[in-house]
Amino acid sequence: METTKNYQRRKTLVVLLMLIFLLAVLLARMWYIMVNRSQYYKERADDLHERERVIKAERGIIYDRNGVALATNQSVCTISVIHNQITDPEQVIQVLSETLELDEEKVRKRVEKVSSIEKIRSNVPKETGDLIRSYKLDGVMVDEDYSRYYPFDALAAKTIGFTGGDNQGIIGLEVMYDDYLQGDEGRILTVTDVRGIEVENSAETRVEPVMGESLHLSLDYNIQSYVTQVAEKVMKQKQAKSVSVILMNPQNGEIYAMVNVPEFNLNEPFTLIESIAGDESANTQDLLNQMWRNGCINDTYEPGSTFKIITATSALEKNVVTLNDTFSCPGFRVVADRKIRCHKTGGHGSETFTEGFMNSCNPVFMDVGARVGIEGLYEYFEKLGLFEKTGVDLPGEATSIMHKIENVGAVELATISFGQSFQITPLQLLRAVSAVINGGNLVTPHFGMYTTDSEGNTQNVFDYPVKSGAISEETSETMKELLGLVVSEGTGKNGQVTGYEVGGKTATSQKLPRGSGKYIASFIGFSPVENPEIIGIILIDEPVGTYYGGTIAAPVMSEIYEMVLPYLFPEDKQEETQEETGDDLS
Repeated sequence: METTKNYQRRKTLVVLLMLIFLLAVLLARMWYIMVNRSQYYKERADDLHERERVIKAERGIIYDRNGVALATNQSVCTISVIHNQITDPEQVIQVLSETLELDEEKVRKRVEKVSSIEKIRSNVPKETGDLIRSYKLDGVMVDEDYSRYYPFDALAAKTIGFTGGDNQGIIGLEVMYDDYLQGDEGRILTVTDVRGIEVENSAETRVEPVMGESLHLSLDYNIQSYVTQVAEKVMKQKQAKSVSVILMNPQNGEIYAMVNVPEFNLNEPFTLIESIAGDESANTQDLLNQMWRNGCINDTYEPGSTFKIITATSALEKNVVTLNDTFSCPGFRVVADRKIRCHKTGGHGSETFTEGFMNSCNPVFMDVGARVGIEGLYEYFEKLGLFEKTGVDLPGEATSIMHKIENVGAVELATISFGQSFQITPLQLLRAVSAVINGGNLVTPHFGMYTTDSEGNTQNVFDYPVKSGAISEETSETMKELLGLVVSEGTGKNGQVTGYEVGGKTATSQKLPRGSGKYIASFIGFSPVENPEIIGIILIDEPVGTYYGGTIAAPVMSEIYEMVLPYLFPEDKQEETQEETGDDLS
């Protein structure tokens, strides 16, 4: 009997302990849910009873260096429907399809779709949104929104870029600085019942959007506008395929202007321009990509005689030539089994290295290139950044196309020496020449300078790397002197600017395939010669008629500098007037 009682007591104790354990677990779970997870379940409950609508953030403004707004925002609306709140679907379908000029069946599918909220159209003009709002249609939401607006239409289109339907950057600076420009979206929260219908007389919770940071550029609106006008004029006069111009500070890499005409309208970026639309052999997307390409950084070309700057620099650094070394030009050189001509078919005769540089003489540079050797040339190509991208703050930058060093024979060495048989981008060449004339500092070309918040407070100041010691200061001084002589007395005479010292180099590059009769006329020019503060490059692609760089490209840069130099450096103008000279055929 006593044994049975003890067994019953133990059994009761075990059950009691189990109940206590289960109660403790339950209390611990309740504590965890009510205290530790309270915020989580509150949010879950809010999700069941609240409907969220997004308020787009105003995108940051893009300004030029003087505060001129190049990319702004305009007020638009987003039209949406809430299925459970629609009381007259046919009226909603009719009003939205007619007012928004949409296909009725497309609108019907959206209206009849059972979902919490369905977007009908974004970027609707404010006037249209106000009209739809005036109908007071149950279940139709008209929310404020922003779309990008470019006040100068096509100005610097391929550089600035544009945004998509959700205000995200697509090309250019808009996509490169998208993280800064976007901002933080806002929210509109409304209380709903279990059927998803908004509760009447309940207050909306509104979380205001935060505007994106504004981007301040080195680009100058006045310079960009003027250079664009000049480029469009010469493109029309020469019936050229395109004209590209870059103006930059060679000391720090700040870009004042980047022009690629023909440009496209940033406010209508999916409308093909006339010169592109006529090509029926390509699909629309390929044509759009072609229209959006920034030739200054996306495309490579054979630089021709402007590249003699690099060959000369390499030779001076290697001490294989002096300014007074004498050469002979009979109008050609025979290299291996190839007869390679000078642009002056009758030859320049006997000339010093200085004269050969001023005359842009191919035989002289073939001889100089042979002295330097391919290893020496490639050494300075690398030091001057020609085997790498420039690091410019634009997407899609291309890089050079060079022979492998082991594949360079005598003919390739000869043609490389005067700028053929390889390809680089215009900006790569401009960066390399900037290092040649600024004392040997390889700068990073750039547009972005800093960002500000909506109150104008500086948020981010951008810093760009500079590699020093690319060449010696002595060689840099010599090259500035030589390039000054090219413009004052040599093939670049048409690049002179009254009252200012200009240095530079012309080029006439034959496009591939050889014998196609297509050329790129170009000119690199900088000023002042002693202490360069601006450097520019112009390329005229496939001009009709006269195509020599000294004849058509140098005068255009002169015209540009006649406005730009007094605008940027009015105190630098010299008293003396430089003598006007005739045309050159290099």
